[in-house]
Amino acid sequence: MKKLFSFLLFLLLLTNSALAQTVVFNTKTGKIHKPSCPSAKNCTVNCVKIDKKEAQSRGGVPCKRCGG
Repeated sequence: MKKLFSFLLFLLLLTNSALAQTVVFNTKTGKIHKPSCPSAKNCTVNCVKIDKKEAQSRGGVPCKRCGG
């Protein structure tokens, strides 16, 4: 029973981490980029890697190039 509980807990944690999507958020322009976006790769000073929901709560909008 303990092994089953541990396995279910592991699956729950795995599912929650898979749902969180890390994006690159430009704090100056407010654009949200996918990490693979060329614009995100060029951004060095004003960009931070955060959860997409956090970027949206900061007023971020998707990049027109990658759809962030």
